[in-house]
Amino acid sequence: MSLENVHEEVPAERSPAALNESGVRAGGVSSQPLNVVAFKFGGSSLLGAERMLHAASLVRTAAAVSNVTVIVSAMKGVTDHLLSIARALADGKLVHARREVEDLLALHLDVLRDLHLEEDDDLRIRRELKLLGADLLHEVPAEGRLAASAELFDRLASFGERLSARLFAAALEKSGIAAVPVASSDFVVTCENFRDAQPHLEQTRQRGRAVLLPLLEDGIVPVVTGFIGATPDGRITTLGRNSSDFSGAIIAHVVDAEELVIWTDVDGIYTANPNESAEARLLHELSYDEAHALAAGGAKVLHAKVLPLAAETEMVVWVRNTFNPQARGTRIGPVQQEELA
Repeated sequence: MSLENVHEEVPAERSPAALNESGVRAGGVSSQPLNVVAFKFGGSSLLGAERMLHAASLVRTAAAVSNVTVIVSAMKGVTDHLLSIARALADGKLVHARREVEDLLALHLDVLRDLHLEEDDDLRIRRELKLLGADLLHEVPAEGRLAASAELFDRLASFGERLSARLFAAALEKSGIAAVPVASSDFVVTCENFRDAQPHLEQTRQRGRAVLLPLLEDGIVPVVTGFIGATPDGRITTLGRNSSDFSGAIIAHVVDAEELVIWTDVDGIYTANPNESAEARLLHELSYDEAHALAAGGAKVLHAKVLPLAAETEMVVWVRNTFNPQARGTRIGPVQQEELA
């Protein structure tokens, strides 16, 4: 599938997925390799019910011809909110921390309301969100203060993606796509360097395939939490701020995705910040080395660790605009044959 052709689609009635290019039906099990693409949505792409449903329409289009794995960030601003709760706990501001937790849960419940789900689905997702909220509230002690450990910060920061994944899976279901939220901490194994943990790729791949491949074979879209992993003994870690792109590359690697699409709020990678320079030029084609150099040099739309991992398997990476899906975006990958001619 060429992902430059993914555009917004008006949701239609649910129907069996079409045959993809490999001859594997998206809803069936085949002895042939799965044709998988990975979509990673950033926080601005998921800020509110309307944006979630719009993003779901992009997944729906792709799911008609391929198996799709989705990786989600927290909604924009939520991770900062969670880290402020951690700082409040460290300062002993327990009333403030509890109020912040309640506000955060209310924000996500408002999005759920605006999705306008069927009553049974609304009740089920509401119950799941409230359980997560209760877990988060459980982190606030009755009195005293908590040590401001990196482990605490990671544990609290993980709730943003966990809440987001449940809401986006619900948005997909409303759009006619079978989907389930999946906690990446169940299979992304990392070191114990909290707030900047490094993944153990072989263990992660082995565990992740056991979790994700059966879902894909059944035509179900896994909505995987970006940003987070866990130590071998199960303690929550994060891969560092703004690392959901890296998570997307890891999970795409786990499922042998042919392409990873990073959906963001700009039309692709530019030579400079288009908001600051009138001479900024959109780059349509980049090699892995060229894109890695831009990312290492501070390009904001791509995490520097994405490209080395993608280059290992020659997975194509796209950077595209959720809000302008008609734009082709930037393709990063092996040099195409027409370029060599």
